Amino acid sequence: MTHPLVIVPGIAGSGPEHWQSRWEAALPRAVRIAPRSWDAPDLADWVAAIDRAVAASAAPPVLVAHSLGCLAVAHWAAEADAASTRISGAFLVAPPDPAGAAFPAAAVTGGFTLPVAPLGIAVTVLASSDDPYAELSWSAATAAAWGAGFIDLGPRGHVNAESGLGEWPEGLQLLEDAATTARRAAGPPAA
Repeated sequence: MTHPLVIVPGIAGSGPEHWQSRWEAALPRAVRIAPRSWDAPDLADWVAAIDRAVAASAAPPVLVAHSLGCLAVAHWAAEADAASTRISGAFLVAPPDPAGAAFPAAAVTGGFTLPVAPLGIAVTVLASSDDPYAELSWSAATAAAWGAGFIDLGPRGHVNAESGLGEWPEGLQLLEDAATTARRAAGPPAA
């Protein structure tokens, strides 16, 4: 991966068997956000943690989010000044439906909602056809509302450690493909 990555996990920060943790360990230019509220998520804390990680990156990173982290990235993009120039793109895996029955009560209390406007950044949303946290049709509609590309991963559960993906090489290739597409869309660097 040529871009630095900012890993944005969901609740509890993605354990050691999660593909995000494996990517972070394997990729030298990957860093994880560090909010104070992993287990009792607070949206403002997570958005500030994303902003700190992006600001600390030596080059515009790709945000790699999972689950609740996807909603945090969407809020960050809506709030950040010139977000599109501060990052190279966002790779949002398994965003949860805040209106769904499985959405965590702690996330509701913490202010996590669904922004429904275009995010103004290069985004790819990936979703599973059997995710207990979101219907595939909801995920596709959310991607469209965000102005994002959309990839149906087929039946992969919540695309987490319990999905048995290991290092998820397919996901890493999809990330590389999305980053290449975003680079081409941005055009050549200004002289």
